[in-house]
Formats: sequence, structure tokens, C-alpha cells
Amino acid sequence: MAAPLAKRFWLTATALLAFQVMSAQSGSAEVQFSLEVVTEDLVYPWGVAFLPGGGFLVSERDGVLKHVDGDGNQSVVPGTPEVFANGQGGLLDIALAPDFERTREVYLSFSEGSAGGAGTSVFRGRLTEQGGGYALEDGQVIFSGNNRSHGGRHFGSRLVFAPDETLFVTTGDRGEGERAQNPGDHAGAVLRIDRNGKAPDDNPFSNVSGHLAEIWSIGHRNPQGATLHPETGELWTVEHGARGGDEINRPKAGRNYGWPVISFGRHYSGGKIGEGMQKDGMEQPVHYWDPSIAPSGMAFVDSPLFPEWNGSLLVGALRGQHIARLEFKDGKVVTEQQLLVDLEERIRDVRQGPDGYIYFLTDSDEGRLIRMKPR
Repeated sequence: MAAPLAKRFWLTATALLAFQVMSAQSGSAEVQFSLEVVTEDLVYPWGVAFLPGGGFLVSERDGVLKHVDGDGNQSVVPGTPEVFANGQGGLLDIALAPDFERTREVYLSFSEGSAGGAGTSVFRGRLTEQGGGYALEDGQVIFSGNNRSHGGRHFGSRLVFAPDETLFVTTGDRGEGERAQNPGDHAGAVLRIDRNGKAPDDNPFSNVSGHLAEIWSIGHRNPQGATLHPETGELWTVEHGARGGDEINRPKAGRNYGWPVISFGRHYSGGKIGEGMQKDGMEQPVHYWDPSIAPSGMAFVDSPLFPEWNGSLLVGALRGQHIARLEFKDGKVVTEQQLLVDLEERIRDVRQGPDGYIYFLTDSDEGRLIRMKPR
């Protein structure tokens, strides 16, 4: 089993200030931090969850769920669903039930194969101790999206429990953008389900003909990051654009976020996407990137260990190989800072741990779970 590396990286955040002049004018205090490798040799890790009392669950895209103890030792957790591990598909995000300490329920999003193609599904199991390790028991698929398609593109997918204990699930458009505008299709949407996989009665389309009851919002391309705002409890998401046009959104019930009718990016060929950058009845993003950074996991900072960053949003960048730290004023981004550029790693997930430290996963066949600590 993998043991933690002794090597530490000492970096100064202000030495990695972002590409915008406003970053230098923001008055941000200097923050020094160290990076500590918790565990290594993960195979394309996708999501991480923190277990009460210490330790982690980490999903690997090929379908393996790992338990990582406080010393960085890994063990496989059996009982996971069979996944369609192709391209961007596989075992994706992890969320512990709000009452995990009582129920031991673990929720996994994954790409589920079928004769009609693969789509985004949600699995629930109960984490139990078994033979000196852990296993998932009583596992069942509680939700199977109809966003089926052949190929391995654009599954989403993040899981976030809302304050009312309903579960938000993000899905990708499966590489077929027009599906994101179809309210009878789970593709390219944010979904809201209960803990049994059913649509709550107060979902915006519960009783609307031609609309799927699980849908919360539509018009998303491929949202691979989602989190709750620590003060408002609102859902925030980040999604991939094409060649540019990555977006941060605050998905509201019943709203349309535009893809592929409006976008701030262009097709990979360089051609225009849709009708432009705005249209009546379609929402504008909180922030966008052009060119693309290929965003993934995201987390707000409200840690006493990083007081200078409180209120900031951290977004992992795959193509950009950094963590973007965004500061807000009056709901708008006023400062953007690129962290960990010198690490030269694709960042798949970013989370603030219950201990107040920042954790992130690097995306490779030699992936690592790394802890960021104030110096």
C-alpha cells in the first residue's frame, strides 16, 4: 500500500499571482503554505470524502473505491457498482449522507452502461468494517439518468447534499449539446433527488408536462464541479466550455443556463457557438474563462487556518494545471489568483477538510491526495 511522501513543497501564494492586473491591486495579504502528500499512486482519482474521526474515501475513475487512513495507507473498498470506464466515464464523485455517523450511507455517481449507451447514475451503499478493512453493503442504484449515449464524453458529475438533505447531481450533455435544452432529457442539467433517488414534490418541473421531475436547471454543458456557499447554502457549479467559455453558475430552480444557444466560448474549430453571449430567458454566468482552464472540483474557503482567503472560491483546473482562487465583491469576481502553477499537475478535485486544511486530488495514473497547510 502507498505510504505518504516525505517530500514537502514550500510555496508562496503571492509568487503565483494571476494574470490579471486587478489581482495586484486587490490588496490580498501574502499567504505562505506547505503541501503535504497524504497518499500517492492513485489511478486517475476523481472525488474525495472525509470520514468522521479521520481517513478518506477516494474514487478512481476505473471503478475502484479506496479507503485512505491517516497515515496514507490505501485499501480497496469492495461493493461498488459496475461502471462504464471509458473516456471521461467511470466511477466519479462521492458524498457521505448528512447523517453518515448513524446510517453509514455513501453515495457515488458513476457512468452506467446499457445497450442504449452509458449515462450518469447514482449508487448508494452502507460503509461497514470488514476483515480489517471496509466494504460497501446493501448497494443499489437509486437513480439512472436517461442521458444515454455511446462514447465517453461529458457525464458531469458532482454530488452535493443540500441543507434540506436532498441531493444535487450534475450531468453533462454527453457531447450532444442540443440535449441540454431538452427538459425531457437528463443530459446537460442539474438534478435534485431525494435519498431514494426520487424527485421531491417541490422540484420546479414536478407537474409540468414534457419535463422530467428530477430536473432542477437546464442548459449546462459539462459541470464537473459543485459546492454549497457556506453562508447562503446556495448551490454553485462550474462547467467546461468548448474552446473557452468555462462558466461558474448559481443554478436556480427552473432556470436555463444557455448551452448551446449562448456561450462565451467558441467551437474547437473556431466557429461561433449558437446565437451569441446572451438571450432573453437564459441566465448569465457569475464568471467565465476564455481561454478555457478546464475546471473541475471547487470549494469555498471559510477556514480559520486561512483567514486571508475566507470567502474565496477555489476551482481546480485540469488543462490550466492550477487552482484558481477567486475573490468576490457584491457577487462579482474582483480578483483571480493562480495557485500551484509550479506543481504542473492537473487538479481534479478541491475540498476544504473538517480540519480546516485544503485538500486536492491530482489527475493522472500516478495521482496524489495532497494537503495544503498554512506555513
